[in-house]
Amino acid sequence: MLVCWGTTAFFARTMPNTFSSTFDCNLPAPPHPSALPAPLPAQGLRAGGWLRPWQERSDRVTPPRMAQLHRALGWVGVVVMVAFLAVSTQAQAQSLKGWADWKRSYLQADGRVLDTAQKNISHSEGQGFAMVLATAANDRAAFDTLWTWTQNNLASARNDGLLAWRWEPGRGVTDTNTASDGDIFVAWALVRANRQWKLPIHREQAARMARAIREKMVVDGTPWGTVLKPGVTGFDTPNGLVVNLSYWVFPAFEALNEVDPHPQWEALTRSGLRLTEIARFGRWQLPPDWLLLVNPLALSPQHPPRHGYDAVRIPLYLHWAGHTRTPADKARLEPFFKFWTQFDCAAFLPAWTNLLDNSIDSYGAEPGVAAIRTLVNTGKPPAKTPSATAQSYYAATLGLLVEVAAREGGKR
Repeated sequence: MLVCWGTTAFFARTMPNTFSSTFDCNLPAPPHPSALPAPLPAQGLRAGGWLRPWQERSDRVTPPRMAQLHRALGWVGVVVMVAFLAVSTQAQAQSLKGWADWKRSYLQADGRVLDTAQKNISHSEGQGFAMVLATAANDRAAFDTLWTWTQNNLASARNDGLLAWRWEPGRGVTDTNTASDGDIFVAWALVRANRQWKLPIHREQAARMARAIREKMVVDGTPWGTVLKPGVTGFDTPNGLVVNLSYWVFPAFEALNEVDPHPQWEALTRSGLRLTEIARFGRWQLPPDWLLLVNPLALSPQHPPRHGYDAVRIPLYLHWAGHTRTPADKARLEPFFKFWTQFDCAAFLPAWTNLLDNSIDSYGAEPGVAAIRTLVNTGKPPAKTPSATAQSYYAATLGLLVEVAAREGGKR
């Protein structure tokens, strides 16, 4: 267990067996899910409860015609009440805390998402994140503007059903290669939009994009099964294929299989789960951001040897897809818990760790990363979150994705 004390931040370059920082707090580490109490059973309405307006009192006599009127009015009341409850439930399910604040901070009127930490560039991943969030918020106007900008600027640069991944202010598309997670999120958002707003065109668009993803970025026949390339080009290296496990968007695969039925979608789930189990490096046996598919598995020599800003999404997607319940699920998540609970000071969580020398960053993760820890530990989002303007674009976006994953976990 790492201990936090003092008033000035200091972190060792290399993690020894015991560790001291100088971060002042006495908060306990978050509990492991197995230590959490079981949820209370839901309680339904009592048989003699208030939802029986047609029930007559036995201590008075009502004329027959009046009794019929009372019964009729009672049934009207029931219908109105049920309709009210249905509408209220739907509104509650489709609200998204923090969405309006996020839009004011990062979404332009024309539908372009601003990555403010990277000089206001836009990318397919950001557009896809926002489109999924718009469906969760039941914000069709925002969805339409996001999808229109994405088609006009990222899809038009390729004309093969996929999206150019990077767009820069004043320059337009500066990299026409793809990012498979961005394409997956956009296709998934289109499936969700069709379910929500009953527009068949979105289903057709989702099917075309899903098919293009499979044909251009899914590879069969590897020793690890069917795998996902991070992009169409640039990842088949002389050393082997480089992949990014955070691009396996587990909650999206079943939805994409609905519009593009093919065994590869289920095969991707199997390979992603398996690779998450065996791609373990460093002191905490964590999956890296970038993985070289050789035997044995290795860190990509072309990327920093870290578990960090990409790999942190792996447990988010596992929870969102419902892969948290079985003993195998819990064993898969165990390395994340060990890393998160290594620090006795719950207010500090490293944003990354170097998987070669076990060093950690000296600033700590932003609230969006901590929100993932809270979600996987408790099944709920944090009770309080900072405003979007108090965070970076990426951290604020992770926070909203956590809100949706908490609501939908296991439901796609």
